[in-house]
Amino acid sequence: MYVGVTSRRESYARRPTVQIRSLTTFWCEFVLRDTDASMANALRRIMIAEVPTIAIDLVEMENNTTVLNDEFIAHRLGLIPLTSKSAIMMKQPFEATGDEGEIQEVVLELNVKCTTDETLPVTTDDFILDGSMPDCRPVYYKLDPDSSDKPIVIVKMRKGQELKLKAIARKGTGKDHAKWIPVATVAYHFMPEIIINQALVEQMTEDERKELCAADPSATFRYNEVTRQIEVEEVERYRYDNEVLLKAEELGKPGVIIINQKLDEFIFKVESTGVLDAEAIVRQSVELLLTRINTLTQVIKEAAQVAPMEQ
Repeated sequence: MYVGVTSRRESYARRPTVQIRSLTTFWCEFVLRDTDASMANALRRIMIAEVPTIAIDLVEMENNTTVLNDEFIAHRLGLIPLTSKSAIMMKQPFEATGDEGEIQEVVLELNVKCTTDETLPVTTDDFILDGSMPDCRPVYYKLDPDSSDKPIVIVKMRKGQELKLKAIARKGTGKDHAKWIPVATVAYHFMPEIIINQALVEQMTEDERKELCAADPSATFRYNEVTRQIEVEEVERYRYDNEVLLKAEELGKPGVIIINQKLDEFIFKVESTGVLDAEAIVRQSVELLLTRINTLTQVIKEAAQVAPMEQ
């Protein structure tokens, strides 16, 4: 049953390649080639559910006289993105071994009281950071006042109101709770492959050609006034809405444009919430995927060695 597993795996092995299109702190766009949808989807799911981050998991209220109740504020605090570069060094509660130096929790404190007649917004800038892990802080924490990025408002207070609490942040993953998801969005789609039947194009009038190009809402096609031909403006603009195909049928020219999906080429778009750089999210996801593949390979090898002994 297991004979030749290794050799078969090597014969079907692919060598995926990645081409980076755009890379910033919050955004990464890349093209993944020479693999299949199962690997692309596994990579996407790992980015969402298995890259570890830090989020507020427990709130100890000492005094809350604001208009929002304790549970409401605790829920809002849990969804505040915290920079999580140190998450890899932390342990989740069930991973703890009791060794000295283990970090399981980061404690953030909030102590604000409104003493004026003006409305006082309590924001993430009011947090007192944990001295042992100052790198774990809310995204946009105490930036330049002229920056367009502002701190997150937690609650607004009037004179005499007070909010004092201790927020305990822990390591977790998106499969535990959505507050640990490091991405705002991560999506991929197949690279389109577009074929234009020039023989059928020649049978169309100039107005029909222009009408066909205008039917695509993504402006994938254009009519060349010089050559009087239909051309692909940018293949990646196409969104598989079939509008241009329906228009071709309406004009009596089905098959003038054929659109297929390249099943081994994917365009990925990753947007970070700010807890990790987009590059770090992609890199950690690839490492986690490779770890799983290597674990599976090892289990199969061990099973192949046991099987002959059982026979």
